[in-house]
Amino acid sequence: MARELVWTGFVSLDGVVDSPGAISEGHPSGGWVPRTEFLPEAFSLKDEELEETTALMFGRRSYEAFALIWPGSEDHAAYRDLPKYVVSTCLEEDATIEGWGPITLLRSTKDVAAVKQEDGGAVFIHGSAALARSLMHARLIDRYNLLIFPVLLGAGKRLFTAEERPATKLTLRESAHYPNGVLKAVYDVHR
Repeated sequence: MARELVWTGFVSLDGVVDSPGAISEGHPSGGWVPRTEFLPEAFSLKDEELEETTALMFGRRSYEAFALIWPGSEDHAAYRDLPKYVVSTCLEEDATIEGWGPITLLRSTKDVAAVKQEDGGAVFIHGSAALARSLMHARLIDRYNLLIFPVLLGAGKRLFTAEERPATKLTLRESAHYPNGVLKAVYDVHR
């Protein structure tokens, strides 16, 4: 059975996905997730994902950022030994970190497509907006797990850009809303 490729992330109401947890890359509004009232139930999607994740996939920049924090984070302990795929044309084998499970470098969307054909469960992409856009254009993403935050940021990286491309129909699998204004929306890509 082919693997499902899932993009998961925090998104502002106007579609910005970068710097949700901290200021980075010069984003003036970085750290917008912690400024929303914390309600555990609004983040339950992340616990559900932990049960479903069999591997992680990152673009190079997200891998480098997460590799500094996640291996020692108790919040991400369940991810430590899972296989990880890093899609990069420039990252070298010796630049990957030790002790964070098996890491495989993929060099192209064709390599990602080959991973999807292997046996195994869902592969989750956290962050990695540039990678997700290229996989979206290659029609490789199967599902979007979104937590949409009640904030308009104006500027920043977006997953869904204004580029011209064929329409992609999505089917709503699950949704919920929470008192802090966060919306959960899980969409399957309709093929």
